[in-house]
Amino acid sequence: MRPMTDGPQMARIDPKGTRLKYRMERLMLTPLFRFSLRVVLPFTLAAGSVGLWFSSDSNREAFGAMVNDVRATIESRPEFQVNLMAVDGASDVVAAAVREELSITFPISSFDLNLEELQDTIASLDPVKQAEVRIRQGGVLHVDITERRPSVLWRGQDGLQLLDAKGILVGPAAARAQYAQLPVIAGEGAEDAVAEALRLYAVTGPIRSRLRGFERMSARRWDVVLDRDQRIMLPDTGAVQALERIIAMDQAVDMLSRDLTVVDLRLPRRPTIRMSQNATQEMWRIKAIEAGGVQKQ
Repeated sequence: MRPMTDGPQMARIDPKGTRLKYRMERLMLTPLFRFSLRVVLPFTLAAGSVGLWFSSDSNREAFGAMVNDVRATIESRPEFQVNLMAVDGASDVVAAAVREELSITFPISSFDLNLEELQDTIASLDPVKQAEVRIRQGGVLHVDITERRPSVLWRGQDGLQLLDAKGILVGPAAARAQYAQLPVIAGEGAEDAVAEALRLYAVTGPIRSRLRGFERMSARRWDVVLDRDQRIMLPDTGAVQALERIIAMDQAVDMLSRDLTVVDLRLPRRPTIRMSQNATQEMWRIKAIEAGGVQKQ
């Protein structure tokens, strides 16, 4: 046999590759390189192509017009149309105020309604304590309202106003007779002390038929105003207890039925009363008689 010798023929069948091929194979074994080649490079080319296409003003305008047309087509579909509004939990007056405040022209696409903004607008109305707005099936804008319940009548600079138990404005009151069951408050800072006024009103049962209201004095204490121009001046603190004591005294000796103008309880240890002018003159006349200064007629 012919001996094998090193020469050109052996070089041609040598399986050893080139240095570049070796490096490429090593790179392909690297996960980061494979990820860059399969994902990053195609994404970069695609993003560059899109960016190049959008760099033209005409292309951008055409794309925006297409998007608007598609959106308008979807929004105008019947299933997305709102045709009417229903207001629940509100009186006729409040419901009318809600409709007027929103001023929505139906039909309207549900995409054009900002429910959160509508809810905030309704909740900003004085008579509304809480509001919930949602779109019901059938294209109905449903407004569920919880109204504030008036607790007192506040006689302020703008006339009679209705306040709730927290002193929050409910709305105007047309006439006192319409809310005869509510107490009347007035005076400086009266709207800020509604809770205390309600506590006072709760204990006035025996004299409620004579009660005209509560007047806040110097924004720190209350006067109870009765008919016949009588007034009970309550202290800064312990007003409810002081009023309870004077009512108990009245039930015992009919004190408030006498010819008095003021019962001053501002000093709990030294309550005083003020009589009317006629009663004062009569008292002095009786004392003079008792002293022998005037002959009894």
